[in-house]
Amino acid sequence: MIAIDKLKFDENGLIPAVVTDFYTKKVLTVAYMNAESLKITIDEGKTCFYSRSRKKLWRKGETSGNFQKVVSIVADCDFDALTVEVVKDGPACHLGTDSCFNNYVYKSPTLAEFSLEDLYALIKGRKTQPKEGSYTTYLFNSGIDKILKKVGEECTEVIIGAKGGDSKEAVFEIADLTYHILVLMAEMGIPIADIIDELKKRHVVDKKVKQQKMQ
Repeated sequence: MIAIDKLKFDENGLIPAVVTDFYTKKVLTVAYMNAESLKITIDEGKTCFYSRSRKKLWRKGETSGNFQKVVSIVADCDFDALTVEVVKDGPACHLGTDSCFNNYVYKSPTLAEFSLEDLYALIKGRKTQPKEGSYTTYLFNSGIDKILKKVGEECTEVIIGAKGGDSKEAVFEIADLTYHILVLMAEMGIPIADIIDELKKRHVVDKKVKQQKMQ
């Protein structure tokens, strides 16, 4: 652990803080802290920043309720920048999105990392902007009953693949099921963040149960 006075704040007494989601590791926002807001963040366990435009401290979530509970704060090798891992209670961006970083300037067609979020965005695009010949568009055009039927069929295929003890076959079928689940979510307007939030709630409950058993 290093003391706050070891950090190198700039000429305005500020240090950049890159805020990331503890669970997804996604960059949520980049803000600034001064020594006072950093101390408040540490003492309260929730992010507090310094607004350069308003020239005042602001606690994330004080008006929106979208607090960010701090898991860790790490300084870089030069002690002039911070990464802040958080568990968030809601959208990180003032526009109501999960992250402030959603506008690609460039993305390599070969090196870009695959993510469920990107796949989900592609699937939603097939719903809002139908593409002729697209299987995903076909599912949306066929309606909720067809989508549910496919989810049920893929569940059965997963069971058969797993029962046969063939891990490769199980992986193939689980991938099919995952895709169709994402189509269902897009059809119902359920974002991936809602599923993650539900799993996080269960994770917290599970930890509490384990702690109670140990007492």
